This record gives sequence, structure tokens and C-alpha cells, in this order.
Amino acid sequence: MASSSMAVEVPVRAKTPTWRLRQAVLAYVYLMPYIAFALFPLYITLVTSFKNKQEINNPGLSPFWATGITLENYQYLAENTHFFDHWMLNTFIVSALATGISVLIGILAAYALARLRFRGVEVFGVAVFITYLVPTSLLFLPLINVVNFLDDFLHIRDTYWSLVLTYPTFLIPFVTWLLMGYFRTVPVEVEECAYLDGCGRLRALVSIVLPMALPGVVCAILFGFTLCWNEFLYSLVFIQDALHKTLSVGVVTELIRGDIYYWGSLMGACIMGSLPIIVLYAFFMDYYVSGLTAGAIK
Repeated sequence: MASSSMAVEVPVRAKTPTWRLRQAVLAYVYLMPYIAFALFPLYITLVTSFKNKQEINNPGLSPFWATGITLENYQYLAENTHFFDHWMLNTFIVSALATGISVLIGILAAYALARLRFRGVEVFGVAVFITYLVPTSLLFLPLINVVNFLDDFLHIRDTYWSLVLTYPTFLIPFVTWLLMGYFRTVPVEVEECAYLDGCGRLRALVSIVLPMALPGVVCAILFGFTLCWNEFLYSLVFIQDALHKTLSVGVVTELIRGDIYYWGSLMGACIMGSLPIIVLYAFFMDYYVSGLTAGAIK
């Protein structure tokens, strides 16, 4: 009986520097197939952007590397298109303004649905979810009439301001639905303590809830900005002026002419158009995953 009740001692392997190094090497070895698979399209795009037309159109040469490096494709973007002076700037302005408007309205709507108790709150929550599920390809049909109506007063037709006003139609439901879950994770007791200290509900939202839900707000900003940056259909329908086009539409309409594809410049445009999003995610990724809500308990 005594022997059966004794605990079995399991030897623990000492975590020596050699063991840690071996584990790190194995982790990177296991990740290499995934990294190669994920970065392969980006690698082909980058290599093609540095090739000249003759090398791109020569089927006898390997597509995996360039025999000579040239910048003529990027030079063509700078000199023969409005890529840098208008398209990139227009896309940034539209994405920043539309995301800012959507996040601001989404924060207020998500907080009201997550915290306040009023008649029909469940119906509003379901309505937000249903609106989020509506495809954007169906919304642009009635929005054309809205833009035409507002054009009589604001003159927004064929300008990027039409996109600033229409992008929130699909961003606000997304941001609201995303932030509702984050606000529900914030302890109610923290807000009640703020109320006892004299804070109003809006002051508690700004000073208490938002700092604790900051990862969710950052996530909403990142996703919203990315959706605006990559959006194609609304920009194609609402804007015809080449100077007011956004990046995604300008590249397609100006670098694809009938059955002629400017592959080198297209690949260069893909690389340059992806850099802002890559930098944005690289800059905020550590902040996004840091788990700032741990400070709520403290």
C-alpha cells in the first residue's frame, strides 16, 4: 500500500544552452516550409519587377531569378503614370479618413450595444451582424443614387470624397461587431469605480475603457485601413478621372490595355503598393499582441 501511494518521480531534462539552441533551430526548421510557401508569390513579384521586357517575355529564361537588374519598370510608373503623385496619395487620404470616421462611430456604437441596456438592444446587435454580412458588391447599386443626390450639394461625384463617404457603409458594421467583443471583456467594476470618482459615461469610455480595449481598437484600425487600401469595386464605379483614382483601380486601368499587360510595371506597382501595409503591420504587430488588458487587473 505504501509503495502504491508513493509519487512517481519523472526526471526533468535540464534546459542547458545547447538544448535551447537545438529547440530554436528545430522551430525555425519546422517554420521554413510555411515561410517559403507564404513568401513565394512576393518573391516572384519582386524578381519580375526588376526584369526588362525582353527577359519577361522570353520563355527560355527562368522566372525564379533575373539575369540583370533594371529599374525601368519603376521609372515607367514615375514618369508615365500618376502612381506616386496621385494614386498613392489618394489611396492614403481615402483610407485614413474612412477608417477614422468608421472607428469613431464604431466605438460609440459598440460601447452602446455592449454596455447600455435599452429596448431593442438585441435587435440592433443582430442588425449590425446582418449588415456586416451583406456583400459590398450589392451595396454599390443604391449608393450610386446616394452619391448622385449628394453631388448636387457637395460635388463629390468623380472625386475620392465619394469613397470617403461610402466606405464607412461596410466599415462601420465590421468595426462595431469587432469592438463589441472587446468591450465585453472589460470588467464592469472598473467603470463603476470611475463613476464613483465622478466620471461620466463618456469620460469613463475615453479614460478607462478605451485604454483597456486598445488592442481591439488597433485591430479595427489595421483591418479597416487594409480593407480601404485594397478596395476596388467602389473606386472603379464612382471615379473615372485618372487624377482621382485610387491605387488598385489606377494600376489596373492604366497598366492593362486590352490584351497588353505591362507585367514589369504591374509587379513594381504591387511591391510599392504593398509596402505601406507591410510597414503598418510591422510597426503595430507587437503592440497588437502585447495584451494590454492585463493592466486592467492591476
